[in-house]
Amino acid sequence: MNRKIIFLVFNFLVFSLSAQEVALLKYNGGGDWYSNPTSLPNLIEFCNQNINTKIDKTPKTVEVGNIDIFQYPFVHMTGHGNVFFTDADAENLRNYLLSGGFLHIDDNYGMRPYITEELKKVFPDRDLIEIPSDFTIFSNAFDFPQGLPKIHEHDGKAPQAFGIFDENRLVLIFTFESDLGDGWEDPEVHNDPEDVREKALKMGANIIKYAFEN
Repeated sequence: MNRKIIFLVFNFLVFSLSAQEVALLKYNGGGDWYSNPTSLPNLIEFCNQNINTKIDKTPKTVEVGNIDIFQYPFVHMTGHGNVFFTDADAENLRNYLLSGGFLHIDDNYGMRPYITEELKKVFPDRDLIEIPSDFTIFSNAFDFPQGLPKIHEHDGKAPQAFGIFDENRLVLIFTFESDLGDGWEDPEVHNDPEDVREKALKMGANIIKYAFEN
């Protein structure tokens, strides 16, 4: 590990001792990384009210290749379609995740083939594996005994949560066929029933709690 990375890791660890901040990931490739603009603010409000977080109400945006990503213990990524990481992007993201960062990728529909390919640049020797329903992320604040909840129909498939682990720590979760982000949006955006929005927000709170505590 070179001096630059050691410095970034040290700064990350010092900052994260007191930080409870989240950011939205900006990436290249043409996918709409900016979709669901009300999602993170609503999730933040829910977490601050229900799991004792003190997150800034206005989430920041951070580019995948920017060292500013090390300032955020939790980064959220979403969109439809294409994603592209340069080698520098992949290296920066890998260093961020291995030094204590956490990435939630929420498929807003159509991301899976692209993000799966790009994650091989980040972790060439690791695959996304399905996270079992008894893993702590499904019960640390709110109980989801069946695992990831279904929020939007998409292709009618069962929702799945995939992850990448560093030893025993989950560093990345990819939520597929669920669309949590749509459930976090303002009620009038998708007209979801209140119980469906509540499930989405509770699962989002579980993910943030895991990211902050592990």
